[in-house]
Amino acid sequence: MSDTSIPSDTLRAYRETHYLVTELPQPFALRIGMPSIELDALYRRRGVDSAAFLTACNPYGKLLDEASNAAAQERLRGELETLGLAYFGGEGRHPGGGWPAEASFLALGLSRQEAAALGRRYRQNAVVCCGPDTVAHLVLLR
Repeated sequence: MSDTSIPSDTLRAYRETHYLVTELPQPFALRIGMPSIELDALYRRRGVDSAAFLTACNPYGKLLDEASNAAAQERLRGELETLGLAYFGGEGRHPGGGWPAEASFLALGLSRQEAAALGRRYRQNAVVCCGPDTVAHLVLLR
């Protein structure tokens, strides 16, 4: 028995997705369960030891139109700015291409608890969090 209401095929897709940080001179991808040397270098440059990869798109895994997703992303961007966090644009992209890429942000210095609270506010199934070891962890919210 699972302790989440998220369907198993959706969980598998989240684990397979490439979480791309594109708004940097040297773009890179986060992968669930894997450390990132690029994220480690970014941590050192920015003096942080945590990050979260977040989206406001497609609440609870239900596809919304482009305008609705863009508006939700702008609200999330505003919250990250209000929190005074450095963040970089990106997208979650499944290698199989069966789901549209989702606009996202990598927010530096965000704790797991803060990331989960933002994810819940934007009705997300999960967020991706990285601690000092830079390993990307899928944090389930439902």
